[in-house]
Amino acid sequence: MDATDVIGPGAATERVDPRHWRVLLLWLEAAFRTPDLAAGAAFVARVADAAREVGAQPDLVLRPDQVHVRTTTAPAHGLTERDLALAAQVTRIADELGLGGDPGLLTTQEVAIDALDIAAVAPFWRAVLGYVTEAGTDPDDHVLADPGALGPGYWFQQMDAPRPQRNRIHVDVTVPHDQAEGRVAAALAAGGTLVSDRRAPAFWVLADPEGNEACVCTWQARGQG
Repeated sequence: MDATDVIGPGAATERVDPRHWRVLLLWLEAAFRTPDLAAGAAFVARVADAAREVGAQPDLVLRPDQVHVRTTTAPAHGLTERDLALAAQVTRIADELGLGGDPGLLTTQEVAIDALDIAAVAPFWRAVLGYVTEAGTDPDDHVLADPGALGPGYWFQQMDAPRPQRNRIHVDVTVPHDQAEGRVAAALAAGGTLVSDRRAPAFWVLADPEGNEACVCTWQARGQG
């Protein structure tokens, strides 16, 4: 098998240590409990060295009592031998440091938006979220990803008939206060409409071309009527 060949989730699961690793969507992920921030930082430094050695590019999240590691091969849009090699190295390092895995901490979220005209709706969400088209996907599928790799993915599901009632759920997008007006303008230019700016700059209420709502929020003017 070539190093860039995609490995299916079943095959990948069979080849990694079940104490640590799980396949979630296109990622191989593990979470480790750490006694403190310093221990976690030392672990992250060793994982970074291992990643360089095997040619992987993982996401590493350091928290005061845990470290999350997830890896995929973006150009291949899936798991490859590089990711499995990294998983083996990370497991070895964790064992050497006496760190235990906790698969119960693992989760990946996606937000699905039902739409009649996906091509018309998707640009609004790309703009209001500040997202990009997910690497390796067909642009016509409009799968959106956080360029900072922190927020959930967004995708669009085809509806067969309109739902005229006002949505009972919406998305809050909190941005730096000096970026908010630019984000609102981008969303409006991408086909959105302004529902209300009465509470701006605390938040602006926007809607996509089919009425799905999102609020662009900042820390400013909170608690004001």
